[in-house]
Amino acid sequence: MDRIKHWLYDYLIELGTTEAAAKYLNMLLLLVALFILIFIVDFIARKLLIGVFSQFASKSKTNFDDLLVANKAPRNIAHIVPLLIALEFVPIVLADFGYYENIAEKGLKVFGVILMLWIARSLLNTVKDYLKTLKQFKDKPIASYIQVFMIFAWVVGIFSCLAIITETNFIKFITGLGAASAVIILVFKDTILGFVASIQVSINDMVRIGDWITFEKYGADGDVTEITLATVKVQNFDKTITTIPTYALISDSFKNWRGMTTSDGRRIKRALYIKQDGVKYLSEKDVEELKDIQLISSYLESRQSDINAFNTERNINKELLINGRNLTNLGVFRKYIDSYLKQHSAINKDMMIMARQLAPTTQGIPLEIYAFSSDKRWENYEYIMSDIFDHLIAALPYFGLEVFELPSNSVFKANHA
Repeated sequence: MDRIKHWLYDYLIELGTTEAAAKYLNMLLLLVALFILIFIVDFIARKLLIGVFSQFASKSKTNFDDLLVANKAPRNIAHIVPLLIALEFVPIVLADFGYYENIAEKGLKVFGVILMLWIARSLLNTVKDYLKTLKQFKDKPIASYIQVFMIFAWVVGIFSCLAIITETNFIKFITGLGAASAVIILVFKDTILGFVASIQVSINDMVRIGDWITFEKYGADGDVTEITLATVKVQNFDKTITTIPTYALISDSFKNWRGMTTSDGRRIKRALYIKQDGVKYLSEKDVEELKDIQLISSYLESRQSDINAFNTERNINKELLINGRNLTNLGVFRKYIDSYLKQHSAINKDMMIMARQLAPTTQGIPLEIYAFSSDKRWENYEYIMSDIFDHLIAALPYFGLEVFELPSNSVFKANHA
């Protein structure tokens, strides 16, 4: 080794060069030679390692090794060989320059720590990408756990670098930071909250990637595309992106539509507001006319027979319709809605079907339709619901009913003409 250290130095001294100049020239030439050696070794190591991994990946059935190559894991691992060569030969090259040798060794060790972090990141990103290809992990917040580990690794790495630079034992260095723990907790408050939230979200299965959520506080209404340690990304239906703090998922209220998407139907819950002055009892003539409506003809036959039997048995005076039992146009229309929904091809017959009357309001009597469409896709769901209400609104006049609506300007103008 001594011959390598001073092989040019001795030659320069023989040529009459000063001792100081000989030392510097000897060091510079050895440094250039070391750089060239490191470059060649790094190039060869990268080519060999990447080539081996690529060949293995092409023959392997799993895509894990392909993801290793894509995340540059072989490239980062290949840097270990030139780093070890540098650590071995730097003390030789800088043998006569102790101060610079110390700085160079510290720099190489710091680079070694960073290189280990790069390798760890490549491997963890590979694991994350691979797990996302598996069905059972596709909707899990894997990125959150990867980020937690990488944050921890970077903190340890930074402390290791500082311990190397200050030439302090790592354990003693960490112990000395105890006094600064409060500051560290304050700095990483959001990270800690995000980590806790990620665990709770995952354990309680509150949100998965691909879920449709509505979060009014943050203006989010769309599909979850990414769950990380700090944020949840939601692509809204207008294609904008809303970013929500992960901690907000456990501290605030939001709506997850997964229950609907995994069920057998999507709920239709909408009301028609009927004008109250149109509600009336039905005379015998009215009932006979409504029997022409096929969906309720058998119902009217049966119902009218029962009502007539009841009224006759009790000798009810039917000259006044209010006496005894009667059919109303609103009640018959409600039965018509029920029959119409039960025969509609897009309604799930195994789930609840109901037409109910709600408490009267200043806008009329709400007649609410409560049912479930078999098709849960948004576009088709809206089409089905529109189709149902188009029909019902058009059917109202046949029952002598009207939908309530506020008067328009033309009505006011006509009344004041």
